[in-house]
Amino acid sequence: MKQILASLSFVVIAGVSHAQAVSYDLFRDADVVFLGEVHDNPAHHDNQAQAVLAIAPKAVVFEMLVPEQAAKVTSDLLDDAQALEATLGWNDSGWPDFAMYYPVFAALGDAKIYGAQVPSEAARMAFEGGDMSALLEGAGGKFGLTLPLPQAQQDAREALQFSAHCDALPEEMLPGMVMAQRLRDARLAQEVTEALDATGGPVAVITGNGHARTDWGAPVLLPKEIASMSFGQLEAEPESEPPYDLWIVTEAAERDDPCAAFK
Repeated sequence: MKQILASLSFVVIAGVSHAQAVSYDLFRDADVVFLGEVHDNPAHHDNQAQAVLAIAPKAVVFEMLVPEQAAKVTSDLLDDAQALEATLGWNDSGWPDFAMYYPVFAALGDAKIYGAQVPSEAARMAFEGGDMSALLEGAGGKFGLTLPLPQAQQDAREALQFSAHCDALPEEMLPGMVMAQRLRDARLAQEVTEALDATGGPVAVITGNGHARTDWGAPVLLPKEIASMSFGQLEAEPESEPPYDLWIVTEAAERDDPCAAFK
């Protein structure tokens, strides 16, 4: 049975029975733990920080950083939020306020930091239907980018993209949006594999919920011999079983109407 985590204090629910406070032994046997998030929810980053402290990973892969940014992070910077933010150029990155993410960085300890962000030019190539085998330093085929998705999955992913963009995207854009997301999944899987090979693990992954999915996200693209676990953080009760090994429902973050720009 999948474990369901509920509340910010990580109380575990197995089925309908409340258990005692969570034991992070749930993560212990995994080589890789995907820690999902809604990007602009501060509570999700606090939870990720708690998980990182408990896992004590040898490496942490950030969706939000390119490798060049990750290489700039030093132990001294981890103790100085303002200097770290400036060094990473976070204000120009397009990601939410660095104050939300800093608890995760502060929890890293001696973990080696890896960056798995997809450069904009590569994302554009994927969106425009370029040569997918050439991406990921020629490893696009290794991570499934040269294969078409099953039609049912393609349709479901296009529907999710349409919904995520307030039902306002032209239909002809949807296949490209899905391909760009597939590239991001593959880039995460590539960097996780490299981090695990280099450090021996465990590896923690800081990423959006969509990339942490166990049905079509980055976990599916890892080599079969890698034991991974996926943790999703939702803002509303799901209508059906979510595609994560572990999941919680938190309060939604306060935010402006994300669809206002489309009206």
